[in-house]
Amino acid sequence: MEARIIKVTDKGQISLPTGMRESLDIKQGDELIIAKEDDTILIKKVKREDFSDLLRHSEKVAKKLWNSKEDEVWNNV
Repeated sequence: MEARIIKVTDKGQISLPTGMRESLDIKQGDELIIAKEDDTILIKKVKREDFSDLLRHSEKVAKKLWNSKEDEVWNNV
C-alpha cells in the first residue's frame, strides 16, 4: 500500500499526489467516490460499471416500496 501525508486547505480541499493520480489514471474532470467508516476515509475512482450492481439493487428496492400498500396512506394526506 502506498501512503502519503497531505494537508487539508482552509476550504477543506485536498490534493492527490501526482504519482497516485498517474498510477490510477485520474485526470481532471474524473469523478471520485469518497466513503467514511469510523476514522477511515476511502477515495476511489468512479467507473460506471462499479454502480451496475448497486443500480439493479436500488431498482428492486424502489419497486418494492412503490408497490407497497402501506405507502398508499400518503395518497390521502
